[in-house]
Amino acid sequence: MGHGHDHHHHAESSSDIRFAFFLNLLFAIAEIIGGLWTNSLAILSDALHDFGDSMILGLSWFLERYSKKESNERFSYGYQRFSLLGALLNAVILIAGSMFIIFEAIPRIANPLNPNAEGMMWFAIAGVILNGVAVLRLRNSKSMNARVVAWHLIEDVLGWIAVLIASIIMQFWHLPVLDALMSLAIASYILYYNVFVNFNKTIALFLQAVPDDVDIENLESEICRLSRVRSVHHMHIWSLDGARHVLSAHIVVDRSSSTAEVVEIKRAVKGLVDGMDIEHLTIEIEYEDEKCLMETSSNTSSPLTEHEH
Repeated sequence: MGHGHDHHHHAESSSDIRFAFFLNLLFAIAEIIGGLWTNSLAILSDALHDFGDSMILGLSWFLERYSKKESNERFSYGYQRFSLLGALLNAVILIAGSMFIIFEAIPRIANPLNPNAEGMMWFAIAGVILNGVAVLRLRNSKSMNARVVAWHLIEDVLGWIAVLIASIIMQFWHLPVLDALMSLAIASYILYYNVFVNFNKTIALFLQAVPDDVDIENLESEICRLSRVRSVHHMHIWSLDGARHVLSAHIVVDRSSSTAEVVEIKRAVKGLVDGMDIEHLTIEIEYEDEKCLMETSSNTSSPLTEHEH
């Protein structure tokens, strides 16, 4: 069954990631200077984080652009999963960076340095504004790569809000340990979120798990309710990049179904999956008295239960 391609939001994702890359790179350079000036581990830690983010954003931007290449003999689905590769590398590098920051912050709790609280405050305000602008650019992106980048930027905003609060407190009370505690809290949160949320989601997509926004059992039931459809088996749904999905299914129809009725069934299935971001839809039509070729070539059975009328 035919399918269409829509690369409009894909191009927007690439442009938004490019914008976030340059914004983060410039701010990371400013943070390194500011962290040394204010003697703040929290800012230096975030500078390292943002510099790593910039490198990841640059790689994500490259992979997002690369993923727009058309399909060929080697990559018959196209290069869209290279965008997913960007999301995976993004998550892995941030996990490593967060662990490094945690190991650096722990000794500072016992032996805190005196940071420049006022300087920290101004850098925190700038961090909230700049990262907030980048989040707004990426908030509607659909690819997993762009969504992971957006979540990293949201984490940056939250981190800077924490630094802002700490810097204000330190201007009234002498609590230099807050700087190390904030850097530890920020890094721990990023580590937790990337391990248990983004990283797991990306790995699931790589392992071709059913996308979270698709209810495969409900879809199967709806197909089985169509006229002339007797059952559905070998239904598989997986995602190319978190935004565009692939669906294939074997549909058993009444033995007396005409060609026109089979075409109508295909059209009805296409209507059922509209809005599910299914970019590649493949339907195998089988008649009631026809033996499934998949059953004769493989002992693998569908995990879905057939629904008989």
